[in-house]
Amino acid sequence: MAKKEELIQITPLKIKAVPIRIVGDSPLIVHAWSEKARRMMLEAQMGKTKVKAREVKDPFDDFVQSMYWLDGKPEKSTPEEFEKACQNGAKWGFPVMAIKQAANSAAYRMKWVKNQMELRGAYFIKTEYGYMAQIKGDAPVIREDMVRVGMGTADIRYRGEFRNWYIDCVIEYNANGAMSLEQIINCINAGGYACGIGEWRPEKDGSFGMFHVEVAE
Repeated sequence: MAKKEELIQITPLKIKAVPIRIVGDSPLIVHAWSEKARRMMLEAQMGKTKVKAREVKDPFDDFVQSMYWLDGKPEKSTPEEFEKACQNGAKWGFPVMAIKQAANSAAYRMKWVKNQMELRGAYFIKTEYGYMAQIKGDAPVIREDMVRVGMGTADIRYRGEFRNWYIDCVIEYNANGAMSLEQIINCINAGGYACGIGEWRPEKDGSFGMFHVEVAE
């Protein structure tokens, strides 16, 4: 007996791309993993760590290494070399996934979705730098903070702060999908207020890294 043919209709994906601008409403504090920190972590995991005297802290080097450099990182971490890098058009970035994580978390907390899994494939945030988004606006400034590490131990951290900042990116989504562009934009906008990005953001009991969305015409 011949098998009955089954007609399968494939619903076409209607992929659209919409440019948006993430505008900072509060300063953004960045803290990238430095090469030194990665090396120390790897050595500890490989059992190569040796007890040695604590290295002298270099505040300005900590500041320079705390940022995600896209272009123009100075070879020496000095105020003079940093200023020269800024004048030569240095570029800094931030992991674009942080914006999506803030959006998805806010949407779930506000009960717009049943779970965050619904949003993972609903849209993607794209930039010309791949997984990094360029931070535009004013050049970063050094900030000093007292932080608690481990069992209540205090430490001083020097990190980069962007006081007036914005990020241009593109939202890519399926117009035939379950979520509309308006819903996606609102999720991202809510993420900027309820969660934020970077250090000491609202999601981590702070008020830094807050933002709102502007849709390009």
